[in-house]
Amino acid sequence: MSTPSQAEIRRRVAEAETVVVKVGSSSLTQADGHLDVGKLNALVGALASTHLMGARVVLVSSGAIAAGFGPLGFDARPTDVATQQATAAVGQGLLMAQYEAAFGRFGVRVGQILITAEDTIRATQYRNVQRTLDRLLDLGVVPIINENDSLASNEIRFGDNDRLSALVANLVRADALILLTDVDGLYTAPPSEPGSKRISYVPNVVDALGEVKVGGTGSKVGTGGMVTKLEAARVAAVSGIPTVLTRAGLAGPALMGDPVGTAFAPVKRRGSTRRLWIGFAAEPRGTIIVDAGAAEAVRGGRASLLAAGAVEVRGAFSAGDPVWIDAEDGTHLARGLAGYDSEEVPRMLGRNTTQLKRILGEEYAHPLVHRDNLVLV
Repeated sequence: MSTPSQAEIRRRVAEAETVVVKVGSSSLTQADGHLDVGKLNALVGALASTHLMGARVVLVSSGAIAAGFGPLGFDARPTDVATQQATAAVGQGLLMAQYEAAFGRFGVRVGQILITAEDTIRATQYRNVQRTLDRLLDLGVVPIINENDSLASNEIRFGDNDRLSALVANLVRADALILLTDVDGLYTAPPSEPGSKRISYVPNVVDALGEVKVGGTGSKVGTGGMVTKLEAARVAAVSGIPTVLTRAGLAGPALMGDPVGTAFAPVKRRGSTRRLWIGFAAEPRGTIIVDAGAAEAVRGGRASLLAAGAVEVRGAFSAGDPVWIDAEDGTHLARGLAGYDSEEVPRMLGRNTTQLKRILGEEYAHPLVHRDNLVLV
């Protein structure tokens, strides 16, 4: 796959039939943490314009906690989980009321979907979310998605909506992802440092992750930072989806393909939704350790994992569950869907197909993980 030019990537964004837009809390609130209706209305104007030109638009919006803590009388974002969850319950309603009114001025209907990490980890729920989103888009609705902060626990959550937006882009098979924040793009170093320069185009975000100095959480009302945005751009890039990162005030120009912010080129062709789920959303239930020969074959990307190359199994899982495939030094090589229950695997370890047929029977003469269900990490 040849590296596309920046102009080509910008054109692809402008021509996107389905686009996912993520906006962070700091882009929707005032300095004191209250919801900034002016900022929200400006964003909705850009999104409605894109929608009315025929694109399918999905909005992933933070801001429930940020919208709720001011009206509840808090001076700052609460830090304990229970109060955060209660604040989100109040704030989410306030946020949606503003979105409904703002989009309604353009005759655009919206629908709310609240997602927890569990909804993407489990295959059945993942498909249910996908079906709901597809139907909303078919009906001409703009889905507005947020993490379900009222129910999500700190132990298992996205923690920011950047990663969620990349997973949603996979779910709806988006043609582009727009990440809106409070800075106007990716810089060579934090913008406050002397000599820092905006990077307008990143042909390979996987390489950029190791070359750019970035800061952490960017605001007092959000949970994400530049690191999470780069990770979201990486997930999108290796899923075949171009990404633009810019400030919320430039949403309209970004959607029109203007050279604002930072554009990230895809580094792979789009895979199937199932393979994208295996690679990015599934939570492995166990691990299969492989020897050097099997590790090399797996890294090659075209081989199934055979029992002959496996040396150990860890964890408890059922056939069809996602598992890690690890080298003997503990390096994660791939994720895949197990072909057997974990208790069946130990007696298969190290045996070739002929031995498996003779000793265990014909039903065991199949890969531990078939290559169609295996995704490199």
